[in-house]
Amino acid sequence: MTEASNLSGASTAGSTTSSTRLSGNLGATSLVLSVLAFSAPIVTVSGYIAFAIGFVGESAPLAWVFATVGLAIFAVGYTTMTRHIRRPGAFYAYITLGLGKTTGVGGAYLATVSYMLITVGIYTFSGTMISAAIEALGGPSIPWWICTAAGWVLITALGHFQIELSAKVLGTVMVLEIILVAIFNVFVLAKGGEEGLSAAPLDATTFFNSGTGLALLFAFGNFIGFEATALYRDEVRNPRKTIPRATYLAVFLIGGFYAISAYSLIIAYGPEATTLALDAPTTMFDNAMATYVSSSLATITLVLVATSALASVLSTHNVVARYLQNLGADHALPTYLAGVHPTHKSPYRASAVNSAIIGVLLILGALLISDETLLIGTGSGLGTAGVLTLMALVSIAVFRYFARTGRPASETAWRVTVAPLIAAAILLVVVVFALVRFDLLVGGAPGERLWLLLIPVVFIVAGCAVAQYMKRNRPDLYACLGRAEGDNADADPTTETPVSAR
Repeated sequence: MTEASNLSGASTAGSTTSSTRLSGNLGATSLVLSVLAFSAPIVTVSGYIAFAIGFVGESAPLAWVFATVGLAIFAVGYTTMTRHIRRPGAFYAYITLGLGKTTGVGGAYLATVSYMLITVGIYTFSGTMISAAIEALGGPSIPWWICTAAGWVLITALGHFQIELSAKVLGTVMVLEIILVAIFNVFVLAKGGEEGLSAAPLDATTFFNSGTGLALLFAFGNFIGFEATALYRDEVRNPRKTIPRATYLAVFLIGGFYAISAYSLIIAYGPEATTLALDAPTTMFDNAMATYVSSSLATITLVLVATSALASVLSTHNVVARYLQNLGADHALPTYLAGVHPTHKSPYRASAVNSAIIGVLLILGALLISDETLLIGTGSGLGTAGVLTLMALVSIAVFRYFARTGRPASETAWRVTVAPLIAAAILLVVVVFALVRFDLLVGGAPGERLWLLLIPVVFIVAGCAVAQYMKRNRPDLYACLGRAEGDNADADPTTETPVSAR
């Protein structure tokens, strides 16, 4: 790159920095609640946990324990990057720094389409749950797509405003969900379950069997969304401290909450838990709630499942909007997307475009796919596979970045080398298993829908092609990919001289 090109890149980026940077005042608690909403706790406890029990048996709680350990190791390298890299963009910025600009843009395109697919799946699920809740409350039977359309209007409106409004909505829904499940856990554990408290669900020797991989895949999938903490870098107070704190809190809260809830559900049924998980997984939580707490809470649970799904949609919507906004600011997508609202300081254009795209996909899905469960499974499953792949790439990128720039004096080898490599190995194993058992993510018979993997592949290739085009034809813009914006974004002013440079 010539000096002139570098200067040109700095000038171009510098002129847009103030108009394309988001701002906000989120604290660690609000940020944690915002990303926790992604995992839809009440949905997981009332549904996915039972499936995990069916896969691996009564030792299912350990799936979330092991997933927590693995993702806590991932968070070590991930949060180290957030302390030393002042760029917004999360996956996009970190992959760019560690694996190159072309791979970074390809990763950003993959992140965008993955979260969009998840959004489509959850939107559909929210519509079915809202419809079921209305009917359970004595209302009419309403098609899922009408309920989804109403949710779409609400999410579109919330996405227009500053992140603090979304955080308040998400926080309220999250607190209600957590309170309900916590009540269930307390009542079951206080009453001793079916046959008294037992250490059997924590016996690691029974965890490893033919269903271990399936249970772990579900558990890792429940954590999707916690990594979005770094995406809100420009919208939090003191990102150097808030983002690492929120990331670790999210990991341990998700893992601990689900592990305890899985243990409580198993204890509630005793030796019959595995059999019931295989025969009637969708009714396990509701029936246990009626037995140990109150049958009147069943309707409340159904309503909270619907609101939880909507909260999850809002969380994913915000993530997609910020990836679109970052790519627009870097000219890797139309620059129109980079616009920041002058009053709300939100990515309002990217949010509106995201809603429009999702709306079109939902209309096509409703018209072309008669079974809404297929739309739910395909969107959520395919998107989950994409995000898990990105997490593995980020771990490799963290290792590569610090191997090239040198270890900061304030960091240990564990943070910049060992932990990222361990995390990469763990996540690559999960990704490979997800691809081998892709049917578990999207439904259908084994191997039946592998062609769906062409969707993320196409977007990765498209992102890489855009970066290469910019490299050949607009080197000034190429130089600023990864939200470099022409400043010294690769280094935090409080970072010490790398150990290798001393």
